[in-house]
Amino acid sequence: MEELKKAREKIDRIDEQIADLFAERMDEVEEVIAVKKKNGIPVYSPSREREVLNKVSDRVPEKYEAYSRVLFSTMFELSRSYQSILSASSPLEDTLREAVKNTKAHFPERATVACQGVDGAYSSLAAEKLFKLPNLMYFRQWDGVFSAVEKGLCKYGVLPIENSSFGSVNGVYDLMLHHNFYIVRTVKLHVSHVLLAKEGVKLEDVKEIYSHEQALGQCSEFLKAHPDIKINVCENTAVAAKRVAESGAEAAAISSANCADIYGLKVLSRKVQNSENNYTRFICISKEPEIYAGANKISLMLTLPHRPGALYSVMSKFNALDINLSKLESRPIVGSDFEFMFYFDIEAEIDKESVIKLMSELSASLERFVFLGAYSEL
Repeated sequence: MEELKKAREKIDRIDEQIADLFAERMDEVEEVIAVKKKNGIPVYSPSREREVLNKVSDRVPEKYEAYSRVLFSTMFELSRSYQSILSASSPLEDTLREAVKNTKAHFPERATVACQGVDGAYSSLAAEKLFKLPNLMYFRQWDGVFSAVEKGLCKYGVLPIENSSFGSVNGVYDLMLHHNFYIVRTVKLHVSHVLLAKEGVKLEDVKEIYSHEQALGQCSEFLKAHPDIKINVCENTAVAAKRVAESGAEAAAISSANCADIYGLKVLSRKVQNSENNYTRFICISKEPEIYAGANKISLMLTLPHRPGALYSVMSKFNALDINLSKLESRPIVGSDFEFMFYFDIEAEIDKESVIKLMSELSASLERFVFLGAYSEL
């Protein structure tokens, strides 16, 4: 249609003007950052942005006011991002460049590794998948694993982070706030829960079941079908198997099949979990940043100012660099007034200049930003 063609041609001409003006505006941003650096003025100036937004709102027709504010807010975000890139490097940027420079070709085959639980725990199975000959150290709680790595008692620690059926392991996410560590690799482990009991015990004899809360959630349908059985929460599925082996005959454990051999138990049922397509993702952590060849995932932890568009502002930066966001998790910060910590998993290569600059910018512009690691998944 001729009318549509003419309208599109006019829009094309306007778009060309907008592009030229945008480039001209960004050139001026360079001048602004030079003045700010010289005089020690912060990049972010909320009063200046409010002033411009008010002028824009007065200038455009009322029906376009909300759209214009979104447009200019996005432009401000791009300007701040560019100013941060032009600024001096942050301590994080220096750390990342050093880590990238020392990138290792191969993940180690042998190491001392901290796990939560006892022999047969799924964390130990994940460690054995990551390392050929791990020297395993067991701790009762997840906090002990973080502390062991932090204090240098062992080189690495392995912790569950999320399950395909029951979601995130919130306890591990909450502990991340209180420890210094880096994720160096992740692994997905197929989880196949079974019901274990002592020799001679039948399912109808079972009065109590022991297991970890995650495993209990993954087997909720089986438990609903047996409402008279008492449920006992343990710190680990392998610990549950060990307790059953040491307890009376009327108890059973939801655990892994290999725990039957370890603790002298038998399998009462292999059909206890809700889905056979059941996987748990484990993180391998270290005290120092280690980046290995092929690392294509990055994990971040950050807080955001309590204002509209704060989360969108961060996500728009990922979009600008064509970075895929594979996970976003939020957890309330205990003791705060409705403040949340956000956890991001993104698909990006840390050795790219644009990605390092983005990490540096986020570190400099956010009140709390933690680079958790760059790694690949096994």
